[in-house]
Amino acid sequence: MNTITDPLAPTTIQFNSGGSRCVADFYRPLGAGPFPVVVMAHGLGGTRRMRLPAFAERFAAAGYACLVFDYRHFGDSEGEPRQLLDINRQLEDWKAAIAHTRSLAEVDPERVAIWGTSFGGGHVLATGASDTRLVAVISQCPFTDGLASSLATEPLVSLRLTALALADRIGSWFGAKPILVPLAGHPGTTAFMTSPDAWQGYNALLPSGEQIRNEAAARFALDIIRYYPGRRTPAIRAPVLFCVCDPDSVAPAKQTLRHAQRAPRHEIKRYPHGHFDIYVGDAFEQVVGDQLDFLRRSVPSLPTKREKA
Repeated sequence: MNTITDPLAPTTIQFNSGGSRCVADFYRPLGAGPFPVVVMAHGLGGTRRMRLPAFAERFAAAGYACLVFDYRHFGDSEGEPRQLLDINRQLEDWKAAIAHTRSLAEVDPERVAIWGTSFGGGHVLATGASDTRLVAVISQCPFTDGLASSLATEPLVSLRLTALALADRIGSWFGAKPILVPLAGHPGTTAFMTSPDAWQGYNALLPSGEQIRNEAAARFALDIIRYYPGRRTPAIRAPVLFCVCDPDSVAPAKQTLRHAQRAPRHEIKRYPHGHFDIYVGDAFEQVVGDQLDFLRRSVPSLPTKREKA
């Protein structure tokens, strides 16, 4: 019996970051390369299989290769302890993923775009400011301002998180196992995201039949308030598409819009959808359509005559 395979199905590849192995899915478009490529990763504790394939499949069908990776300590990538969300390490992972992508024979190293969502939407702003070779940045419902996101957390929840974070950080100095806290929870519970739409929205992103851990080391709560990737937007040379959810309960839109307007080559698309809504259904169709339009204008899937010359 002949087995029918999807020609656009991804292949699993690996690259090194900080001495650990990171795992990624590589989506190759049909036709002859080298292709423009979109490097992609998720947000707060997310893994590459949490609805990112839906975006990558659409980009690949339009002629863009995609490399979708898991950060160290999460998903299929290496890194101990597990579920450690370290901002600097994740930014290093972005640099390593981009460098590896540029080394691939089927990729045009001068046509590399980056795509990040939620916390990863902040990472691509910081990365875009430091890598002047990038040709486009897509920042979806991005975390841009540590204080704004911290203030969006219920005060009592914030206090409990801080106490656990201090205990976790101190314990790490003595080799203790991480104190783990849920990434998403119901309002009033102790979790990193407790908005009314967080629990249901997070679970809607989980792939059927897969076990993905809804937790991260508590110490991260001490770092989030000191991270302001939105402040890097004036240094981004590439065109940037900001996909902003107006009623965003996790990454407040007001501060995001202020930072977005300071990017020299910015485009802003605003949506009446919640932070988790744009990954699925009609909202997904709207946002992925806008992103494809932005990519076609910023990074044509076929080189222009001038580029060929």
